[in-house]
Amino acid sequence: MSRKPLGKDKFGVQKVMRVKDYFGDAMGQFALNSMSTVVGQLTYFYTEKVGMAAGAIATMFIVCKIIDAFTDIIMGNIVDHTKPGKEKYRPWLLKAGIPAGIMMILMFTVPDIGDTGKLVYATITNLLLTAVFYTAMAIPYNSLMTVRTNSQEERGVMGTWRAATGYVAGMIFAIAMIPITNALGGTQSAWIKFGVVMGLLVALASLICYLSSRETATESGTVVEEVTDDEETVPFKEALVKLFHNKYWVIVLVVNLISCIIYGLSSGSGAYYCKYIFGDDNLVAVLGTIGLIPTVLGFVLVGPMIKKLGVVKTLLVSFGLGIAANILLLFTKDNFFCYALFGSINTFATIPMMCLVGVMTAMSIDYNEYKYGVRMVATANSASSFGGKVGSGIGTSLIGWILGAVGHTATAGATPAATRYAIYGFSIVLPLIFFIIMFVLVSKFDLEKTLPAMKEEVAKRKAQDQ
Repeated sequence: MSRKPLGKDKFGVQKVMRVKDYFGDAMGQFALNSMSTVVGQLTYFYTEKVGMAAGAIATMFIVCKIIDAFTDIIMGNIVDHTKPGKEKYRPWLLKAGIPAGIMMILMFTVPDIGDTGKLVYATITNLLLTAVFYTAMAIPYNSLMTVRTNSQEERGVMGTWRAATGYVAGMIFAIAMIPITNALGGTQSAWIKFGVVMGLLVALASLICYLSSRETATESGTVVEEVTDDEETVPFKEALVKLFHNKYWVIVLVVNLISCIIYGLSSGSGAYYCKYIFGDDNLVAVLGTIGLIPTVLGFVLVGPMIKKLGVVKTLLVSFGLGIAANILLLFTKDNFFCYALFGSINTFATIPMMCLVGVMTAMSIDYNEYKYGVRMVATANSASSFGGKVGSGIGTSLIGWILGAVGHTATAGATPAATRYAIYGFSIVLPLIFFIIMFVLVSKFDLEKTLPAMKEEVAKRKAQDQ
């Protein structure tokens, strides 16, 4: 029985994706977000379970993230220079995804070899997971959106599926990690057991994404064996210069960096807030469960919001909500109900950007073709990912640096005032500042209205060249 034809989108572009395609593609984001969730929880694990110094951990994280960010650019260059006739992106899902699952387990097996030895082990395992395996999977995976379909509508749906799947994966692990490890005894060995489960899930999700993805496909689902690429290869240095002269790509780069700082802060701050402000780190599970409500609402509403308001206005509304929620939280910071309520609004405010960062990047890549005659897909994605990696590293490191600056040490007694104010700072004040900056930057992104005319111009150029 033949399947119902997919038809064309509202711009007349042929659709190529079905529900199973969206699901399989989203499994890649499940794997990536599972890895990033682990990294977001490592500051708490290292300081509270392994006994490492917060300041040293913070410095280690930012060094790893800077190295990690540069490997993104290297990986983008490798992918863009893959020989014609071979798949550029899909093979890396398997090559990197399986080893990443193994490394997830090793992250928690920090041996008792002294402070310096622990720091060296943590540095090596962090670099292998983030700078090698995560990068080798993320850059090709992010690039797949651009070559998977030419339909902006399908790209938007892909972005929503990816963001929803990845966010739910991150939320589930964030909610479950502390209560489950506490139930298993709260020791390092409990975290290792949890890491085994996460590692297996990462490997399985990567495999599913690999099996369901393709770089060249027809509506019928058949795969074209030989991939052709008639785009001129741009030297790496020249590509970077061109990208930094594309103001839309620069906006995406900076906003992605800032949003990842917020993500890093929110991922790592919750456990400290619950333990030292409310007196019980198990409340992380309660907050996480409550946070599923705005998460579900966000992913349900983001589609209608985009359809009604467009990409830019959707982001401006969401960032405005984030600004308002953090201002109100400043005055109600010690009330658990208010923390949960305004924190939920914050969660809702971050979802549209998660859905649309890939769409905005793809738009800026299309603008590359209009301005320069080449798209530079992988290099553009890798350089944009550079900002994301540095941002998440800064977010995670800020927590450790601020706690280290006030002399924080793990304690079961009364929380010192300095520690409380430090936690308020990285949980409320910094996110407020970052939401304001993102609001201003996104208001400058006017490509959404002008891109259709630019694409018509590119089509005319190609027709004249033939």
